[in-house]
Amino acid sequence: MSSIVGRDPRSLLEGLDERQREAAEALTGPVAILAGAGTGKTRAITHRIAFGVATGEFNPEQVLALTFTSKAAAELRGRLRGLGVEGVNARTFHAAALAQLRYFWPQVVGSDPPRLLDSKGRLLSQVAARQGLKVDAALLRDLAAEVEWRKVTGLSIEEYLGAARTPPAGLSLEQVAEVQSGYENAKDLAKAIDFEDVLLACAGMLETEPRIAVKIREQYRHFTVDEFQDVSPLQVRLLQLWLGSSEEVCVVGDVSQTIYSFAGADSGYLLKFPETYPNARTVRLETDYRSVPPIVKVANSLMRNRPGALDLVSSESAGSKSWSTPEVLAFESEQAEARAIAGKVAELIRQGVKPGGIAILFRMNAHSAEFERALSESAISYRVLGGPSFFELPEIRQAIMMLRASAIGKSREPLFKTVSDILRTLGWSQNAPEVGGAGRNRWEALNTIIRLAEQLPVGAGLSSLVRELEELASIQHEPDQESVTLATLHSAKGLEWEAVFITVLREGVLPISYAKTPAAIEEERRLLYVGITRARRFLNLSWSARSDQRSSGGSPSRFLAELANAS
Repeated sequence: MSSIVGRDPRSLLEGLDERQREAAEALTGPVAILAGAGTGKTRAITHRIAFGVATGEFNPEQVLALTFTSKAAAELRGRLRGLGVEGVNARTFHAAALAQLRYFWPQVVGSDPPRLLDSKGRLLSQVAARQGLKVDAALLRDLAAEVEWRKVTGLSIEEYLGAARTPPAGLSLEQVAEVQSGYENAKDLAKAIDFEDVLLACAGMLETEPRIAVKIREQYRHFTVDEFQDVSPLQVRLLQLWLGSSEEVCVVGDVSQTIYSFAGADSGYLLKFPETYPNARTVRLETDYRSVPPIVKVANSLMRNRPGALDLVSSESAGSKSWSTPEVLAFESEQAEARAIAGKVAELIRQGVKPGGIAILFRMNAHSAEFERALSESAISYRVLGGPSFFELPEIRQAIMMLRASAIGKSREPLFKTVSDILRTLGWSQNAPEVGGAGRNRWEALNTIIRLAEQLPVGAGLSSLVRELEELASIQHEPDQESVTLATLHSAKGLEWEAVFITVLREGVLPISYAKTPAAIEEERRLLYVGITRARRFLNLSWSARSDQRSSGGSPSRFLAELANAS
């Protein structure tokens, strides 16, 4: 890795398109980067930070880049390192607030900070039981979501009762409020805080302790906020407290990708950014480097005339023949749909598309099983996004442990032979199993380690492979696996694939049955938009009239007519 010290700052702008360069050069004052799907927003913001450091405008240690996931923060840090920039704080809102609380709490209170709860489930379950309520895992998740929504939107429990909120199934709003009150009391008795309390406590500390606010504002002079369309009122309150009177903030987002309103996200902060900061500079990134023209056309048609929607333009020539026109297909049942999609996946693989470049997306996790069954019948390996990560898989944890132990000694055997001999003891073989299911998925996971070993420089030893695996695990970067991805539309956000199948596009599924209001329907529209814009070259949209052979008929999603006309 080269250092940015002594480097010509203008060299950092090479390779950026005109709008990305404009964003990178906008170093002072409030900046809004409206970045559509596939337009290179991470590239733009990392080059902006690097350019600021190289020109001397930014001290890297005074830059705080805020993200919504630890994975996104790790990617930012990795890309900045690649540009020669060290010392930038790239963290989630929660991680930044927690670090400040842990540092300043003893100074303010004179004791260690409260214990942070790993999960709300246990306390909520105990409170609900004391109140005579029967709860299962699904209801506990719903109750936790209500606690989180109330806190991030800044409501007291009394105000929550007056909100236009639909309570979880089987409970009244009063019962939910009573559970929340009991949860807060139990949490206080346990001297614990939850993740939302971290933000609340940090904001409260800044508001009541001016000397601490001054210290933090001296520490951080430049802020970058990724995915600004997903910020909650609580996060905006904290950001404003971090900024104080400063306007050195760059926000990045896309209103059309707002899909977490149910959890308190409010895209209004992005839409109204120019009103909040009248001297703000706005840069629009609309050249899509991900999707081919037919897919971009479908995506644009879905969001046409929506507030804040960007008009994407594919970077690829419309005359290319390296893609197919997006298809809209109908089936009698989900079983038939799943088998047909599995057949299409197999055909793409025969044509040379790697399994890891294919995704099957759906609105709800409940639809995964039918596709898992169909892929297994076709002997196609798959992974379910949202399940255990690659490095959490038992076979991978065991493999790394065995590789680490073997690396202590010296081996004269070639790396491939050493690794393959170890993995054979865990069930790996030279040839892939001819059947699908769990055994094939286990083989694919182990074979990923084999492929990583083959990618190392000639002469690399076992210790080099172990270091590579440990580095990937530390930055939460999962190696590419030769498996088809099954995922909900929500979990697919931020990812991309060569080919995407968006399935079960039936009324009551997408839009979901409980989306009753115009705002809720628009959120479902944006969710489909996110799914469409995950595809690079192939897109398939499908629906089935029935969930199984015994169900009554259904109708296609209202969005499909628009998309069929566009494609």
